[in-house]
Formats: sequence, structure tokens, C-alpha cells
Amino acid sequence: MCIVTRESGDPDALIRFVAGPDGSVVADLKRQLPGRGCWVKAERALIEKAVAKKLFARALKAEVKASPDLGAEVDRLLMGQLAGMMNLARKAGQFVTGGANVDKAVRSGAALAVFHATDAAADGVRKIDQARRAYMFAADEESEIASYRLLSQAEMEGLLGQNAFIHACALAGQAGEGVVKRAIMLEMYRGDGSGRAQGDARQPQR
Repeated sequence: MCIVTRESGDPDALIRFVAGPDGSVVADLKRQLPGRGCWVKAERALIEKAVAKKLFARALKAEVKASPDLGAEVDRLLMGQLAGMMNLARKAGQFVTGGANVDKAVRSGAALAVFHATDAAADGVRKIDQARRAYMFAADEESEIASYRLLSQAEMEGLLGQNAFIHACALAGQAGEGVVKRAIMLEMYRGDGSGRAQGDARQPQR
């Protein structure tokens, strides 16, 4: 149950927090840290509200102090988790990069979702959008393959190093599905729809 809204929900839509050894509030994205935990719906605004109203100490029944920057810290952790899954999917052959490779995967129906750097050139994004629309009509789908713009090129270089990309897509498979699941979580956390590329209609399968 979310300690802010008091609503119960799917654990995949909430973030667990625990008390750290130093008395800080720690986000437990993998839900593996020991000790009493509490949950907040995966929305930055709600986490910031929990910090402002000192709800963590009450829920954890401990003298803990939540950093004023906890909302931004969780955003960074979610970005890191997404980047890590992208690397795993790439090694598994379920994440491809480069405009030509992405275009081919989209047109063949192999792509689960496409990803662009937030500062990608409009022309490159437009060409892949055309491929998404072409596949939708050719396959008689009701909506386009999902498209996300979540990380800048500089952020990706910091997280992915030489595996940073401008355009990429996740392919079918456990790791590829994991990338999409984490992209959905980050987009939901930011809450403003900024991660979804303009014109997208289809929500990928979880």
C-alpha cells in the first residue's frame, strides 16, 4: 500500500523504501534489502510529498531522514536500472542500435519498442516514425510500436559508455521485455509523458 495515497496496487507500480544503516531513506528498487519496508506509488510527485510530510519515519517506525533530493535520486536509480537492462538485452541480441537497424526491425515487426536520445535529430526520429506507421498499416495494427525519449546522449554516454546510442530498439525476449518494463516505470515515475515520443499510440506489453 502506498504510504501517500493509502491505495493498494501492483508492486510493479510502486517503489519500496527501507531505512539505511545511517538513518537515511533508501530506495530498494530490487525489493531485496533487509528490514521493514514501505511503499510509494512510482510517481516522483508522491515521493516528494512523502519527504515533505515526513511520512517515511512514520511508515518505517524509525528515526530516519529522507533527503530533499530523494525524488531526483530515485530518477537517477531508475535511469541506471534501465541502462543496465539495455546492456543485458544487447548482449542477448535483444537490443539493437543504429538508425538503419532500428528501421529494419520496426518494418519487420521484430521491435517491441524504439528508443531515441532526447536530443536526437528530428530527421532521424521522423524516418523511424514513418517506419512505425508503415508497419502499423501493413500489419493492420490498431496503434504504432511504442517510442520513448528518456535519456539524452550525454546521459547515455555516462551510463552506457561505448554502447550509447541515438536510436535503438528492444526485440522480443526476456531481456528485451525487461527494457520495455523499465522504460514504462521511468516514464510513469516522471509523470508528465515527456518520455513518450510524439505521435505514439501503443502501450507495449508489460
